[in-house]
Amino acid sequence: MADNTRDETSPSDRDETTRRYYETGDVDAFYDAVWGGEDIHIGIYAHADEAVADASHRTVQHTADQVADLLGPDATVLDLGSGYGGSARALAERFGCRVVALDLSEEHNGRHRAANARRGLDGLIDVVTGSLLDLPYEAGRFDVVWSLEVLCHVADREAALDEAVRVLKPDGGLVFSDIMVAEEAPVEAVRPALSRLGVQTLATPSRYLEHLSELGLKARFDDRTGDVATHYARLDAEVHRRAAELRRTISPAYVDDLLANLPLWTDITRRGLLRWGLFHARRTAV
Repeated sequence: MADNTRDETSPSDRDETTRRYYETGDVDAFYDAVWGGEDIHIGIYAHADEAVADASHRTVQHTADQVADLLGPDATVLDLGSGYGGSARALAERFGCRVVALDLSEEHNGRHRAANARRGLDGLIDVVTGSLLDLPYEAGRFDVVWSLEVLCHVADREAALDEAVRVLKPDGGLVFSDIMVAEEAPVEAVRPALSRLGVQTLATPSRYLEHLSELGLKARFDDRTGDVATHYARLDAEVHRRAAELRRTISPAYVDDLLANLPLWTDITRRGLLRWGLFHARRTAV
């Protein structure tokens, strides 16, 4: 079962821990070399040997399909934890919508802005540095709130969802994915792998659905747990296959950490101890 032990780390400390993890040259080099450097998400795989970057981009496309009816040139999306900006650019290019892209890392946001300018999308995407726990926007502003594998890094996930729903229009849509623990999984079985995320616990699908219902949203969960097992197997295989090459662009210590940690993830996903998928919720008009 999930660990209900409260994480005593303050939200500001957790934000700083997350920021420090992502604002390193090793992380950027790893994501560029193995993940493609655009869509840093769990992939939806067409086959077990598909490139990680292709599968990750498919996740963005599939997520956009769930809210396509809400998007167009007059719509505005809030992308929470926007990273390098792959989702924001995909949405702006496909729908012509405006995107507010919020992320903790100013380094990532600088890279994001530069990529937007190169693609001619800087007029549609506003990149903002900030925390999911204190959104600087008025209630009911956004047609869609979007987030992919970000809540697992947040100190208070329910508070982050509260904020996401607060800024959502009465007839808007919330769509997010997350790495979660299986309802029946013993805490000690998954904790060794979690050091890579910088967290002690993960949410469960049932708790997310319960909280979304408490917030007055109608939600469904598209369980794609099989893809998370494929994803970590692919990452593990790529890092082991390319370890010598990666050590030329990434510090050997970081590569060694990947070689030690990724097999843990591969093991726990193959044993069915984690869950991954997409939540799609609509806030019905009052």
